[in-house]
Amino acid sequence: MKILDCNYEKDKIISLLEKRQLELSDVQNAVLKIINDIRKNGDKALLKYTKLYDKVEKKFKLKCIPQSECKKAYEKLDKEIKDYLKIATKNIEKFHRAQLQKNIFVKMDDGVKLIQRIMPIERVGVYVPGGLAIYPSTVLMNVIPAQIAGVKEIVMVSPPWNGVNINSTTLAVAYFLGIKEIYPIGGAQAIAALSFGTKTIKKVDKIVGPGNKYVQMAKKLLFGLIDIDAIAGPSEILIIADDSANPEYVAADLLSQAEHDPDAGSILITNCKNFAMSVKKEIECQTEKAPRKEIIKVSLQSNGLIIITKTIDEAIELANIKAPEHLEIICKDATKKVSKIKNAGAIFVGEYSTEPIGDYIAGTNHILPTNGSARFFSPLSVDDFMKKNNIIYYTKKALMKNGKYVINIAENEGLFAHSNAIKVRLKYDG
Repeated sequence: MKILDCNYEKDKIISLLEKRQLELSDVQNAVLKIINDIRKNGDKALLKYTKLYDKVEKKFKLKCIPQSECKKAYEKLDKEIKDYLKIATKNIEKFHRAQLQKNIFVKMDDGVKLIQRIMPIERVGVYVPGGLAIYPSTVLMNVIPAQIAGVKEIVMVSPPWNGVNINSTTLAVAYFLGIKEIYPIGGAQAIAALSFGTKTIKKVDKIVGPGNKYVQMAKKLLFGLIDIDAIAGPSEILIIADDSANPEYVAADLLSQAEHDPDAGSILITNCKNFAMSVKKEIECQTEKAPRKEIIKVSLQSNGLIIITKTIDEAIELANIKAPEHLEIICKDATKKVSKIKNAGAIFVGEYSTEPIGDYIAGTNHILPTNGSARFFSPLSVDDFMKKNNIIYYTKKALMKNGKYVINIAENEGLFAHSNAIKVRLKYDG
């Protein structure tokens, strides 16, 4: 894990922080081929790619997983997991229900009424990854906000885990939430199938959920045909800490993201060199004991970084440049520093607000903007499953009063049919 000192290498550090990992050009042609094949050949192509990339058994069938299988998976869950589901669901529901917005109704002059109406998207596809790890918690984070928004049809897809079916825990969580339409498919082919629809799978209006670079490229290419939540990059964490922090805690939190995959990023920014060295030593010790240490080692070697600054305010400046997915603040007066953070997906304040709490049980959403997109994207929320339209009630009196302005600007723009639509009414009204 590299250590860089901002006193001597600030330009280099800023360049590294501004570097975005989301390089999708290398997979674009492959994904386009899959998309076009699914569009033309539907289920036949979908089955072909599922057999090719997910190594499913010969007996694998492309079908909606029966509720009886989902129920069986739920019944086999450990009691502790069932208890977790109840607690996490309660917290996630409480936080996300508070996000619901109301219709806007505005009365203007002359009897004019303007309304912004908010309504749920009708059919949503939820993608749940299943490659290097399983993510049943992601089912909660995707589905619960959609249900609160009032989405009528939620379809879940996830890659086959055992050559035949979706991972049983993921399946059980879907059953717990009442999802009845579930398909064991993954990758770019699943995104294409949801976007175009096939004989087996009805097309959706929007697709949400994380996934690998093939999934993200498919979402990017198909955006416009369907809506998407965002284009996600590798998971990342940035921790701002001073020497009041516990090196063991900080190291553990950095590894919590490094274990995701080799492309994950883990960064510590501190104003204390001795603390930096203590964390580095602790990282090395904890890595050797970690079950996923091979992934962690590659991740830290490629994307791990410790930065030493003069002050915590300088650390915050660098954090805002990075705009990380997860940002922890573990330092003196941490609560006073939060207002200075402008760009971050989720902010964890204090030594007990460890990032995995946000992943699993706090109630906030763990589907967050990555790859610097926290500069303009937000965490997944109820809003992502809503759409808005504007309703205009215009009166004769208002048109008589304001029509001349519309005529003038429309003709100035060269849009004479627009102008005429007003003129015919004004003439009719004398």
